[in-house]
Amino acid sequence: MKKLENIKVGISIGDINGIGIEIILKTFDDPRMLELCTPVIFGSSKLISIHKKELGLDTQIHGVEHPSKAVNNKINLVNIWKENVDVEFGKETKEGGKYAYLSLKAATNALKNDDVDVLVTAPINKHNIQSDKFTFKGHTEFLEANLEGESLMILMNDELRVGLITGHIPVNNVSETVTPELIIKKVNLMYNSLIQDFGIDRPKIAVLGLNPHCGDNGVIGEEDEKITKPTLEKLQKEGKIVYGPYPADSFFGSGSYKKFDAILAMYHDQGLAPFKTIAFGGGVNFTAGLNKIRTSPDHGTAYEIAGKGEAEHNSFKQAVYAAIDIHKSRSRYTELIENKLEIKN
Repeated sequence: MKKLENIKVGISIGDINGIGIEIILKTFDDPRMLELCTPVIFGSSKLISIHKKELGLDTQIHGVEHPSKAVNNKINLVNIWKENVDVEFGKETKEGGKYAYLSLKAATNALKNDDVDVLVTAPINKHNIQSDKFTFKGHTEFLEANLEGESLMILMNDELRVGLITGHIPVNNVSETVTPELIIKKVNLMYNSLIQDFGIDRPKIAVLGLNPHCGDNGVIGEEDEKITKPTLEKLQKEGKIVYGPYPADSFFGSGSYKKFDAILAMYHDQGLAPFKTIAFGGGVNFTAGLNKIRTSPDHGTAYEIAGKGEAEHNSFKQAVYAAIDIHKSRSRYTELIENKLEIKN
């Protein structure tokens, strides 16, 4: 297993007009971060210089031709393009999306080729990044298409993990999308991730109901009675510690989430709204279920403060910490499985 200090963290810069580069520079301006990992940024030295000048930062960057040439105790930068780029802080532009994609593509390729160990992505704008080359609803879907495995979005901090049974889909499509097969798949993805990525031997998972009050015995919808409950009972018979469905309206406010290792919400805002209320600014988005590790901060491009030097970088720093910790846990798990003693008759 690789030592912690040798872990290479690949970093995509996100939207060039947002706060992505600012939070990256602020995170690694702390020399203690370079004792934990070796950052490799995929972007442009000219672009970084524009941001540094605007923000009044003097963060030292070390240019390398290839991520394999990254130097420990340096903030490494791989130049993906050489041309000048117009930066318009706080604005959604086609250029912003174009170069966000180029950075993400290069960082993902490096991850696939084992030139970096983990990936941490700065925020993109899901609209301006769309093109004939990027037709995905977000990072999660793009990474699932380019890596191995099936993805599960998990928002997390030290005391809370929230996964989504359905992700970036309209609310009016949620009920028809939630099937027994999908619930089983997402529970299994969460269960396996808790074991290998977080070192939890017997994970305890809560599943939230789809309808208000879990349908009130069919008065406000039948999905929870006819789909969710029987599916969870089937999973329980298989030995998984999974409970629910729980009414979503009181689950977080009552502190019930503290009794579980993770929670699965039925749809995006059902899980992310309470999570960000509890943990905003320090939360991490982790893409579980894939053969490679990717994390990101729990916020967006924050155009309204871009270029002003006001961006808080704690969430990005926590995303780096999480990627390192998950890498260590997964490496230990892999070693344990590979070195498992055979039982002789």
